[in-house]
Amino acid sequence: MPGSRRLPSRPELDVWRDFIETTEALRTRIGGRLLHDTGLSTGDYTVLLALSEAPGRRVRSSELAAGIGWERSRLSHHLARMERRDLITREGHTTDSRGAVVVLAPAGAAAFQAATVPHLRAVRELFVDALTPAQLTAAGEIAAALREHLRLP
Repeated sequence: MPGSRRLPSRPELDVWRDFIETTEALRTRIGGRLLHDTGLSTGDYTVLLALSEAPGRRVRSSELAAGIGWERSRLSHHLARMERRDLITREGHTTDSRGAVVVLAPAGAAAFQAATVPHLRAVRELFVDALTPAQLTAAGEIAAALREHLRLP
C-alpha cells in the first residue's frame, strides 16, 4: 500500500492521540457509571451481553473469547470470577472434552437485564448527547472504516 511506510505527520499524531485519549476517557466514564449503578464491570457486561444474544444463552468458551475479542486466558480468569458470583456456569461440552460451554445463569440474566437501562442511559448521556446527528453519523462511518481496515467482524 503506497504511503504505509511513512510515519504520521504531527497533525495526524495529534488527531490520533486526541482520539485515543478521548475514547479511553469515555470508556472509563461509562465503565465507572456501569459499575457504580449496577455492580457489573464492563467485562461482566460484555460477557453477559454475548451470552444473552447466544442461542440458548450458551456458547463455547473459545467462541465467546473470539466473539468479544479477548484472549482465552483472560476470559477464563474472568469467567471464574463471574462463576463465583453465580452470573454464569460452565459445563463440559457434550461432544468435545477440550472446551467448556459457558451458560448464562439466572442471576446473570437478571443482573444483565437490570443493568441494561442504566448502561444505555450512560451511553446516551456521555456519547450520543455529546454529538450532533451529523457527527454521530461520521463516528459510525469512521468506526466502519477502521473495522474494515483492520478486517474486524
